[in-house]
Amino acid sequence: MAETLISPGVLARENDQSFVTSQPAERGAAIIGPTVLGPVERPTLISSFSSYQAIFGGTLESGSGEFTYLTSIAANQYFQNGGTSLLVTRVTSGSFTAATSSAINNFDANNAFELETISEGEIMNTGVDEISNGALETGSSYNVRWEVAAVNTSSGVFSLLVRRGDDTNSNKVVLESYNNISLDPFASNYISRAIGDISTTLVTEGADTFLQESGSFPNISNYVRVKEVKTPTPYYFNNDGSAKDQFTGSMPIIGSGSFNGADGSNIPTGRVANFYQNINATDTQGLVGDDYDNAIALLANQDDYQFNVISVPGLSNQHQASQITSVMNNSISRGDSIAVIDLVGYNQLIGTVTNQAAGIDNSYTATYWPWLQTVDPSSGMLVYIPASTFIPGVYAFTDASSDPWFAPAGITRGGMGQVVRAERKLTSTNRDTLYEANVNPIATFPSQGVVVFGQKTLQKAASALDRVNVRRLLITLKSFISQIADNLVFEQNTIATRQNFLTQVNPYLESVQQRQGLYAFKVVMDESNNTPDVIDRNELVGQIFLQPTRTAEFILLDFNVLPTGATFPA
Repeated sequence: MAETLISPGVLARENDQSFVTSQPAERGAAIIGPTVLGPVERPTLISSFSSYQAIFGGTLESGSGEFTYLTSIAANQYFQNGGTSLLVTRVTSGSFTAATSSAINNFDANNAFELETISEGEIMNTGVDEISNGALETGSSYNVRWEVAAVNTSSGVFSLLVRRGDDTNSNKVVLESYNNISLDPFASNYISRAIGDISTTLVTEGADTFLQESGSFPNISNYVRVKEVKTPTPYYFNNDGSAKDQFTGSMPIIGSGSFNGADGSNIPTGRVANFYQNINATDTQGLVGDDYDNAIALLANQDDYQFNVISVPGLSNQHQASQITSVMNNSISRGDSIAVIDLVGYNQLIGTVTNQAAGIDNSYTATYWPWLQTVDPSSGMLVYIPASTFIPGVYAFTDASSDPWFAPAGITRGGMGQVVRAERKLTSTNRDTLYEANVNPIATFPSQGVVVFGQKTLQKAASALDRVNVRRLLITLKSFISQIADNLVFEQNTIATRQNFLTQVNPYLESVQQRQGLYAFKVVMDESNNTPDVIDRNELVGQIFLQPTRTAEFILLDFNVLPTGATFPA
């Protein structure tokens, strides 16, 4: 149909404005801390608590007792409250290495290939001796063993099983199986391609800390990677489809074995590990503050590691100020996450808490007090743990039940059902003192239990950004709009490009407004802020004006008592 009228008539046009706006890529929490297992200083994305346990383990045996790292408790609470994405970075003290497989022999009595564990530390050593029924002497539910099965020299393939370290020959526990894999590097089922062979080295160059990768194929297995293929079989078959004689002897023989040679202890020799309420400046779960430095530096990389909230349960500003400052500075420089920190250790006075808060001015950081009592999942004992262990779970519940721009506080969204009691039952005066110092009190009410009852950031100046819900709103909007803008880099600086931006941003902000995140907004990207001079500098300018919604934190109810016969005001 013609788009213009030349002779009199009616022109009916269609303008499709019903396009569904894509949602921002989901970003979850990040937690830094010690774990029983797992790769050291290698941020790992986890999607469920069962995956966390498989990679990072559960309880730790120390002395005559069993303990649970705060990292594990935080991960459990996070997923229980609706979290779906968690970036975990394991920290340790001293040097940690992976365990290497015992000899996997081939038909020529040579070592066909070597595997190594992804998890690091002595806990991955299973011992070389087999006891009754093929059990390994130090095999446990935390480490692994290997088995080669179903070798077919005619087809050039075999099966590899990754078994749990504490199983037996008559009761095998297979964690992963890789069938019909090959030693032919040109085959689609090549062992390194099927399992993965990437290893990483931590590199520090000036102010930058990053992981340098080596290897050719991404890691598929959660437990092992290929360290080296010692007898590869390139182009295993002759032209007639038969196996080449020189390669049939390279195939591995059926058998099973162990992993050994790993170094690194969760509790370093000579160090006393303090857990729960006993952690202090010189020992926090067997570590010191400096052990966290590399992990914190790694997570400064916004391109590689994405999250919207970060916590380091076990560190406090009172005892590990350098590391807490680094975490807060990371959040400021990244601009896409909020840091949840603890100010003090266990059993401190309110005056100490507020004094610690007085030295911080940061809208990308929030803190909560007091410590909280919960049940240790390993021992069943009642223990006290810092609030930052639980708060990422409170944020996750808010995101799942409402939206990030709703306050993660109050009876509706701030309830802490997993908490037995707070370290201190705060009075109204106590809560006032803390809130004036920008410390979010965790209150105890007779009928509601333990509840987060504040949502301030540690920004001192009064503005919209002195509230957690507004800071998290800005983080969410900046994340989504930046994703749109990334796709416009190197595009033509024309009206069409600007319109492309507006047609994606405006509907999204409208949806946020409808979901009570904004009172009003305006997006400007046109010739008014993209003048010829701006265009000639290869710049594209957009301005986004926001009026964020505020929460009702102070509700005033006037009860007016009137005499009999008085009329009510209109």
